[in-house]
Amino acid sequence: MPIAHSLKKVTKNVSKSTGSIHIKGRKFKQLNRAAVRDKKLQRKKLESIDKKSNELIIVTYFQSQIQTETQSSYTLDEMKELITSFIQQYKEQLEELEKENRKGRPISTKQKILQEKIKHQEHVFDTSYNVPDLSDEETVKRLRAWNGTTGATTGFKFVRISRNMKQLPINEVEMT
Repeated sequence: MPIAHSLKKVTKNVSKSTGSIHIKGRKFKQLNRAAVRDKKLQRKKLESIDKKSNELIIVTYFQSQIQTETQSSYTLDEMKELITSFIQQYKEQLEELEKENRKGRPISTKQKILQEKIKHQEHVFDTSYNVPDLSDEETVKRLRAWNGTTGATTGFKFVRISRNMKQLPINEVEMT
């Protein structure tokens, strides 16, 4: 008989048995393993969703910026400018919060989060940002028609761009 791994199946099997479960018993250990596995799977799922949503934020920003323009492709410098303006929007939000904050008061949690976000975005830009390849005309067309879902991003070509790049890389990067 196959071993049940999911918490739902294990609890169903354990509830069928008569009597109480002993702490050092086989069924208790099986139930404990299933509970730990279920928590781990939930955590991994949330991490994956969070990672995907973070990657989609810049793709959404790129789409909103190129939506009104009629260019069929963009240069490396133009893509760098888009990334810089993406980071700049967080800096503007931080400046507004700092203006609202009275002098002598501790900084708010929202300010701390924005400062960390800006620091992280700057670091990612220094190392390399995974963004849609706007030098490719087909990717620009698809990005303009994009509906905002993660599944539709598989049609885009992605490229890694860093602050100190002089030319576009030859090979594109898959979005994970």
